[in-house]
Amino acid sequence: MKRTGAVLALVLGLSGCANVAPPAGDRHPQDPYEAMNRKVFAFNERLDTRLLKPTAQAYEKSVPAPVREGVRNFFGNLGDAWSAVNWLLQGEFNKGVEQGARFAWNTTLGLAGVFDVSTHFGLEKRSQDFGQTLGTWGVEQGAYLVLPVLGPSSLRDAVALPVNTMAGNGYWFDSRTTQIAVQALDVISLRASLLKAGDLVEGIALDKYTFFRDAYLQRRATKPKTKADDDDFEVLPDAKP
Repeated sequence: MKRTGAVLALVLGLSGCANVAPPAGDRHPQDPYEAMNRKVFAFNERLDTRLLKPTAQAYEKSVPAPVREGVRNFFGNLGDAWSAVNWLLQGEFNKGVEQGARFAWNTTLGLAGVFDVSTHFGLEKRSQDFGQTLGTWGVEQGAYLVLPVLGPSSLRDAVALPVNTMAGNGYWFDSRTTQIAVQALDVISLRASLLKAGDLVEGIALDKYTFFRDAYLQRRATKPKTKADDDDFEVLPDAKP
């Protein structure tokens, strides 16, 4: 459920709501731009409703489940390489080597990552990005932001966005056309995998904006423990507005 909530906060942030922002005294301390964020959130919902969600539904209907799973594994495998780099930048050598090994095994034995053989070998997926790396270097998360099209973010993650983008899935391909096609397929594939979860959120969340904001901030304020601890999650002591 933690992983589902985290992904929902990142991707289903494309769907928002036009709820009226609460009085200033009731606002979240990390969300000083709530009025603006809600407007962007509403725009993202319209974009999702009119374009992304219907495309994802058509993709799910026309593409067999094993193929969809292979596509998700392929993109996840490319992400493991970037995770390995970020773990190393954070000084987590063991986790960096582990994610690098995941990438190597899945790329070779898993046919370019279409099959996730590494999980069967006991190598768990531990995703990291440059925003989280900045956090380990002491850069605070800062104010919560909702970016057009991209959804939930923060000042720190917005600064890290260009670096993450350059290391994204499209980076592996030379042709600009291919890069755009690959990135579009990645978004559609991920959105399709969250269709049922999105329907669940629609039914239980009274205010989707608040739901996604809190889920995003909670996830981005945490990181896996070091080798000296177990693999549960803990809140970083320096995570504050």
